[in-house]
Amino acid sequence: MKIIVLIKQVPETSNVKMDQETGTMIRDGVESIINPLDLYAIEAGIQLKEKHGGTLTAVTMGPPNCAKALREAVAMGCDDAIQASDKKFAGADTWATSYVLAETIRQKIGDFDLILCGERATDGDTGQVGPGVATFLDLPLATYTSKIYDVKKKESFRAERLVEGGYEELLIPFPALLTVVKEISFPRLPTLRGKQKSKKMQLPVVGVDDIEVKEENLGLKGSPTRVVKIFTPKVSRKCEKFIVTEADHAEKAAEALLGFLKEKELI
Repeated sequence: MKIIVLIKQVPETSNVKMDQETGTMIRDGVESIINPLDLYAIEAGIQLKEKHGGTLTAVTMGPPNCAKALREAVAMGCDDAIQASDKKFAGADTWATSYVLAETIRQKIGDFDLILCGERATDGDTGQVGPGVATFLDLPLATYTSKIYDVKKKESFRAERLVEGGYEELLIPFPALLTVVKEISFPRLPTLRGKQKSKKMQLPVVGVDDIEVKEENLGLKGSPTRVVKIFTPKVSRKCEKFIVTEADHAEKAAEALLGFLKEKELI
């Protein structure tokens, strides 16, 4: 099997910062990690490779420092990795990101059997890139996949999909794309041998000069999503405080509370 796993490097939750002018996330100079939900997709790909043979390639789009995430994926068990990185990709929304990833796969990898993605990214929380890539590549798609089984090479496989009422069983032909949930696996830790391999390997970087893409579809200018305004909500609470030290204080506090409840029509 030839498997591809799409990963994203995201800021740790405490380090998320936004550019209020452009409405995009500030990534430069921010400590980042592999999107935690993508770790389950990596593990699912490794398990399929171990059981059925083949290769597992990690693919990401992002600034140069995203190479760290790819090297971690290789240290976990991916065979190789590709990074789509170019200044013209900066500021891309989910549609533009899906377009670049799809063209990178089409033009730099070619034939494959399966693409795996995490359910969503913890920074944007949209869950749109996986389905977007499937649309650009015209692939069968199953979201919220919790199990992959009954694999018949080059033909089909079965997938269990988490839905509101329980589980849905699907028979899916190859090639296909799946977004996976935590139930599918438990991510392993990088190995020492894997870390040594990832440190030495050359990571190919794909830019606009390496693939045929329409520049009007790239980056912030090519993104149909527009963030109109970003602001930090202010939490303010107005209250009246009663400190009860004597009996008459308690009576006044009780009268004030009853008056408030009646004003709000709660009693």
